[in-house]
Amino acid sequence: MGICEWIAAGRAIAEGQLTRYSEKAHFTDEFEQDLCRLTGARHSLAVTSGTGALIAALAAAGIGPGDEVLVPAYTWMATAAAPVMVGAVPILVDIDESLTIDPEDIERKITPYTRAIIPVHMGNAPCDMDAIMAIAKKHGLIVIEDACQSVGITYKGRALGTIGHLGAFSFNKMKNVNIGEGGAVLTNDDQYYARARSYHDLGAMIRGHEERYNEPAFVGVNMKVNEIQSAMARVQLRKVVPMLERKRKRRAAMAEILATGTDYQLTPHNDADSAVSLTLVAPTVEAAVALQERKGIWNRLRDSSKHIYTNWEPILSKRTFHPKMSPWAWAKREITYTPDMCARTLDILDRTCVVNMGLEYPTFLMRRIAKGIAA
Repeated sequence: MGICEWIAAGRAIAEGQLTRYSEKAHFTDEFEQDLCRLTGARHSLAVTSGTGALIAALAAAGIGPGDEVLVPAYTWMATAAAPVMVGAVPILVDIDESLTIDPEDIERKITPYTRAIIPVHMGNAPCDMDAIMAIAKKHGLIVIEDACQSVGITYKGRALGTIGHLGAFSFNKMKNVNIGEGGAVLTNDDQYYARARSYHDLGAMIRGHEERYNEPAFVGVNMKVNEIQSAMARVQLRKVVPMLERKRKRRAAMAEILATGTDYQLTPHNDADSAVSLTLVAPTVEAAVALQERKGIWNRLRDSSKHIYTNWEPILSKRTFHPKMSPWAWAKREITYTPDMCARTLDILDRTCVVNMGLEYPTFLMRRIAKGIAA
């Protein structure tokens, strides 16, 4: 956070129109317009979190009881929890070496009850969206991109979050846009937008909801953001492209060094031209543990807490706040989860380490650190 965010928040407070749908409120509308300009999406809807964005997107798409939603076994637990919140069940899919959902395992996990896929662009690494969209078209499935960790990233020239039928962004402290907490739904579909907007505002198709696209109101929740959040988000959004360009150049400089002369391999990327993430894959778990101790290594991905399905206790135990509100009881077949059900994912995470690219340090220093890792 910098002085510009302080000034923006101060402006919103000074204007005194803190609720989004106040008569003279404007920051949230402007932020959504900025987000559409950045991504090329037809519609964007600001909500209170990335988790909320995923839930609202699923509700907009009409996903519900009896439906199965394919999610990767490596992602923040919110990706798997969101289907539960609309009455559907998550089906876990292995990742491949790119650290994103494996299209081949998607095909294996599809059943007659599958309704949607949530590909997750983990750590700014895009999924193989060409393959995923082809599978979705073949089977008549809805694609909701979890682009929470990849705001501003593109895949073959298209903004992540806009390639599927809907997309979700997050704006918390670990993301490319950071306002503490926040999120957004993106879509090019008018009906999905109207339904997401209805869901995020208790179904109240009034107070600024002029165009309903012939969608009837239905009961929703309250995910509305306030004007302070949106004022800060506008500032953060202007910083995204320059920040990612610095990351892209830094990544290229370090990857050039790390690509040769070591027993480790660079993680493959589904769009190398847009790559801003940098991870290394070791040949064995023991080699990855040793690599983890070197200066310039951030962490080993197996130590990523609730980003790994084996740590999703509420999901694995199929436990909701009330036993009669369990989507697994409404499923059309028995759904079971086991700690070893995605063994390939665990193997890849066991052997993968994240390289710290040190944007706060000069490039020559990080090149030197890369040489030390490669030595």
